[in-house]
Amino acid sequence: MVSFMTKRRKIMLAIILIPTGLIAVAAIFLAFLFIPAFNQPKPMTFGVTFSEPFAKWLGLDAKKAYTEILDDLQVKDLRLIAYWDEIEPQEGVYDFSSLDWQIAEAEKRGANIILAIGQKVPRWPECHYPDWTKNFKKEDFQEKILTLLRETVNRYKDKQVIKMWQVENEPLVFFFGKCPFLPDRSFLKQEISLVRGIDSRPTLVTDSGELSTWLWTSGLGDYFGTTMYRVVWNPVIGFFSYDYIFSPAFYRLKAFLNGLTPAKVIISELQAESWGENGQLATLPLEKLRKSMDSARLKKNIDFASRTGFKETYLWGAEYWYWLKEKKGDDSLWQIAKGLWNK
Repeated sequence: MVSFMTKRRKIMLAIILIPTGLIAVAAIFLAFLFIPAFNQPKPMTFGVTFSEPFAKWLGLDAKKAYTEILDDLQVKDLRLIAYWDEIEPQEGVYDFSSLDWQIAEAEKRGANIILAIGQKVPRWPECHYPDWTKNFKKEDFQEKILTLLRETVNRYKDKQVIKMWQVENEPLVFFFGKCPFLPDRSFLKQEISLVRGIDSRPTLVTDSGELSTWLWTSGLGDYFGTTMYRVVWNPVIGFFSYDYIFSPAFYRLKAFLNGLTPAKVIISELQAESWGENGQLATLPLEKLRKSMDSARLKKNIDFASRTGFKETYLWGAEYWYWLKEKKGDDSLWQIAKGLWNK
């Protein structure tokens, strides 16, 4: 009888305590997200991502756009991209000339560079692999990626302007982009190990800020990078805003739950350009482009990032600001960005 009563009491106690505990955890979680004290702005370093192919896709003189970003905006922190399909257009034949030029121009101006390397790097279609790899089996394809990483890191390891190697871009996000094979975490670890074996500078691994728990990526690199998008579009629901779902502290809390300190987290992509409908951007009228990005939204996103408690943010859209200024006669985003770096 005594043992029965003890067991019964334990069950009743669990029935009472488990919901109470869940409510308490939920209350702490919500308080952390929305109480203003947890979301105060803090000092932050801002940089930009630059993609030469994207600048060309917009119909721009890519070199002029890049030097204007460096000289007129006075950006000192850059995330540059080593595109495999441009670097190795033929198997075993390398052409680093475009990337060499970008790095040299940054070096002249005393800038700092995060260099994104691998097959999956920023900008659509995400995986930028050469045509000659299309019929490769997975093992052969991966071996070629390792060769690419080895060639790239060895080429630039003596460049002090490079402060960090970003190994792939959102490498375990399987639902976005056009890639030949599904993500492979064990191979990603092999890539990171190879880079570390060649050079001692830190590695960066990135993940989706809104559509991932970070559980499988947060401990792989020396630093962790998160995307941060506030207004997105998809063909089912159209435009969608995260404004009333995720607060700045949401990202900091997620970092904490994954064992990451704020000093080890970089906002690798802060939305600072329009999210085009159906993959369109350059052909859309301004009123549609402004649905997801205008001067007020850009200011709001910058302020949002500064409230996360992270130290460094790379804005996504510098080529787009220049395109608006040069092709559409709208320099509103360019001027806000100019004010950011010309304080």
